[in-house]
Amino acid sequence: MKDLVDEHIELWSRQLPGLNPRVEGIVTRIQVLDRHRRHQLERALAAQGLKMWEFKTLHILRRAGPPYRETATGLAAALDLSPAAMTKRLDNLEQDGLLRRSHDAADRRRVLITLTEAGLRAWENTISVQDRVERELVEVLRPDQQDQLVSLLRTLLLSAQGRG
Repeated sequence: MKDLVDEHIELWSRQLPGLNPRVEGIVTRIQVLDRHRRHQLERALAAQGLKMWEFKTLHILRRAGPPYRETATGLAAALDLSPAAMTKRLDNLEQDGLLRRSHDAADRRRVLITLTEAGLRAWENTISVQDRVERELVEVLRPDQQDQLVSLLRTLLLSAQGRG
């Protein structure tokens, strides 16, 4: 049975005779699956009243553990954002009551971002959505196939990390 990537490869193979169909198939399928996952997650989060960037910000704060606090600089780095972009996002989330900002008592130049009770509830209400979306994506594979895929993807990732 052919998927949309097979059709993509057939079309491009005519235009690019040197195209490696195996490599193109792997990379393109990873990209398509990630787009599918993101789209499904964005739809599910929207039903909960959150955007993806809001969820990711709450997620980073939650993973810090109690008291669910991170510096603004650390949060920006974790989300790969500029300080200006981070400030705009924090303004919106603080206005919605999902987090609060304060200055570090030890160093007033440092801004601490803390998840509020409302922010924690919003995260708790949506983490199951992410879990459901991701489970639906891989549940077509048997557990042994999932283990094999994890191992193969780990090998690819470790190789990419090793190359910087």
